[in-house]
Amino acid sequence: MKFRKALLGAGALLLALVPAMAPSAAQDAPKIWYSWSPKPVPMTEWKAPNKPIWRLSEIMAAHKGKADWDQPIVRDQDYAADYISLAPGGKTKPQFWGDDRIFWYIASGQVRFHIEGQQPILASKGWLVQVPYRNVYWMETVGDEPSVRLEVIRSNRTPLYPASQGDKGPAPTAKGKTYVLASYRTPPDKYDDVNKPALDFWGDFVKRPATPGDHPFVADTTNFANVIRGHGVPTPPDSNKGHFHIDYNEFWVIAEGTVDYKMEGMPVYTANVGDVVYAPQGRWHRASWSGNGMSTRIAINPRPYGMHNFDADAGAKQ
Repeated sequence: MKFRKALLGAGALLLALVPAMAPSAAQDAPKIWYSWSPKPVPMTEWKAPNKPIWRLSEIMAAHKGKADWDQPIVRDQDYAADYISLAPGGKTKPQFWGDDRIFWYIASGQVRFHIEGQQPILASKGWLVQVPYRNVYWMETVGDEPSVRLEVIRSNRTPLYPASQGDKGPAPTAKGKTYVLASYRTPPDKYDDVNKPALDFWGDFVKRPATPGDHPFVADTTNFANVIRGHGVPTPPDSNKGHFHIDYNEFWVIAEGTVDYKMEGMPVYTANVGDVVYAPQGRWHRASWSGNGMSTRIAINPRPYGMHNFDADAGAKQ
């Protein structure tokens, strides 16, 4: 009897606690907003060179036998991205960008980056490297095989080349441009706690090991390159639409494993290491880690705090 009374007393105490706990749990839950979000009609199509997926294996096959080549991958209102091969011993000119950072994913070979104010960086497969605006840099291929890199810069930008007061040239040349000797005051941008010169993906990132989830490598007011890592999961059903973005596109390069993609109007397809996937603005899209191990995609878009529009019944998640 005493045990029964004690049990009943404990039950009453638990019931008394439940109402007090419920508001706290509700307060901890993230707030969900709702909106009438615009989608293009008809859906935004892929305009060349943009396409649902660029497979690195096919790019390499198309340029087989060549050491120096350039393959346009992304062209839109925000970004220009190319896969570029540089022959063994090849070097680029010292240059910089006036108002935007530039960043790279190394697909194969070795590249030594020489960046103003930094020790040389020897980058190989999987590395990420970036240079903030007005920092002079140049690069060279090291070793006996070409280096292949995905190069990402803001659209419709033109590089600048360092000079000295009274420099007599010769001036650089570019189609549709005339270079003149100019002066300027604003100093080069600096690296910070998020925007670091380089990330050795297969070294210090994977071997830490990195925690699953988001790891921004590039983040400023108009650039975002987010390293997203996780363990393979079963492919979600087609009822999971994912999300869409308003007025900007998004693309990814796969750094590890395989990633399943679902684009509105298309069946699920799988991307492998080095492949580049592109989602036009306003189109539902979904990415999920696949396979039995870890997978990583690097998401690139111009909005570090970009709005993700989920289905109204999805609870603002996928």
